[in-house]
Amino acid sequence: MPVDAQAAYAQLIGRLTGPGGPHELAREDVLGAPMTVFKNRIGSLAQMLVDSERHGDAEYMVTESQRITFAQHARDVRSIAKVFADEYGIGKGDRVAILGANSPEWVEAFWATQLLGAIAVGFNAWWAPMEVTNGMELSEPKLLLVDTKRASLLGEVDVPLLSLEEDVPRLAAAHPEAAAPSVEIDEDDPAIILFTSGTSGKPKGAVHSNRNAIAVTGFHVFNDSILEAFAGDDADADHVYLVTSPMFHIASLHNIVVPRLATGTKMVIYQGKFDANKVLSLIEKEKITNWGAVPTMAKRLISDGDFGKYDTSSLKAFALASAPSSPSFQQQLREHVPFAQNSLVNSYGLTESCGGIAVATPPDLAAQPTTVGRPTLTVEMEIRDAFNEKVEDGVEGEVCARAQYIMIGYWNNDEANSAAFDEDRWLHTGDIGMMKDGLLFLTSRRSDLIVRGGENIYPTEVEQCLDDYPGVRECVVLGAPDDDFGQVPVAIVVTEPGADVTREGLGGWVSERLAYFKRPVRWRITENPLPRNATGKIVRREIAIPTV
Repeated sequence: MPVDAQAAYAQLIGRLTGPGGPHELAREDVLGAPMTVFKNRIGSLAQMLVDSERHGDAEYMVTESQRITFAQHARDVRSIAKVFADEYGIGKGDRVAILGANSPEWVEAFWATQLLGAIAVGFNAWWAPMEVTNGMELSEPKLLLVDTKRASLLGEVDVPLLSLEEDVPRLAAAHPEAAAPSVEIDEDDPAIILFTSGTSGKPKGAVHSNRNAIAVTGFHVFNDSILEAFAGDDADADHVYLVTSPMFHIASLHNIVVPRLATGTKMVIYQGKFDANKVLSLIEKEKITNWGAVPTMAKRLISDGDFGKYDTSSLKAFALASAPSSPSFQQQLREHVPFAQNSLVNSYGLTESCGGIAVATPPDLAAQPTTVGRPTLTVEMEIRDAFNEKVEDGVEGEVCARAQYIMIGYWNNDEANSAAFDEDRWLHTGDIGMMKDGLLFLTSRRSDLIVRGGENIYPTEVEQCLDDYPGVRECVVLGAPDDDFGQVPVAIVVTEPGADVTREGLGGWVSERLAYFKRPVRWRITENPLPRNATGKIVRREIAIPTV
């Protein structure tokens, strides 16, 4: 960024976040630790729902078959909350579990739970029955809402069961004149439980407070102000957000469903199996301006998208999230996807952080294609060594962060909480990375680290090298036990149909680009896709390690 632009940006930030500014920052105690917070904030998600009625007949949720205004949504939620309380005894602190695909009913059940000061538990809609049972046993919900597809897979449950498709609309119409209940809610009271992606071991329930979700909203409102200030007279009158990630994931729930209720902004909910051209058609029809996609979806845009058929000029912000993406893939997007050319951003966040705690802008990626960006507003970030000491720029270590966005802790899991937080409430993410000139660079998950004879191998580095090999669709590198070295790297490579990919070719490719010890010693080449969870991350524990 040119010096003049940097100075103008710094002045704008000072005006927005300084004393008397609309996004004024303050230093306050949060759960026993000092943190930077938004000074002028509401106290609960319940209050956010009440305040949303001022948006009236503007549209909040749109699907292929429904268009729901803020006023209608508020009426529906008050009615549902009354039934939850009167007929099912739901009150402050009770858990209400939601198991289903994205839908307006999912959203209304979520907000009804918040209105009562209860805790919404977002079950993963891709879970097998045993995983649902584990989620039920951990969170002990007092009520379970489920859609038809998932209900057919459930066994016996010992809590009341409501249908998202049938019962929620009925509850929404039951008491159209219901008032919002009066519940005392502290901003550090738990509001949401979402489950970690479970790439190793059983998923843990990350508990997010009212403060956490409201802070994420505050960041989005601040970001809107930045964009509007720079756009000036060219600023779009209306933003429209496309929801394609699951609502039991922070990418959709915390970063679209919640903040757009506060800003009076429309969100369009994509439903059904992902289809690139269906998405492009939706962008054209609804004039979508903002979309965050997982790399798997973005890849399908390249392979299947008919860009000449649809007008996607409305899309101004296109983000990659939830899974790593290589610089070469980002360049492919810029070359093949019109709206990625000048708007592509990357980010880094965790279920535990409620949103992105680092964001890479288009200029950041142009200068440093491998970065995941700079710490977002109010985030303190450090790279720590094995002794929990901060390391210098350019030195690898564990990514640690402290912020108003970061979860309270894991539900009923003291051992995991002790491992995740130190005494000053710094979250130890388990990710390996380094800071350089204010930018964060990730190398790998600590749990995925392969140690071969004392040499560290970061799977992401090898995977991104293999991603660039012609004919490779996707890949994963795992550590296999070895008598001599402790671990050795092995690779499972998924090829494009009919591609001429051989072990010899792959081995030579890696050897030319990476140190010898990083070359996989065994390979499996297949056309079968790798197992992924709902956020697009590869589920490594489900992959058999090649033995030959």
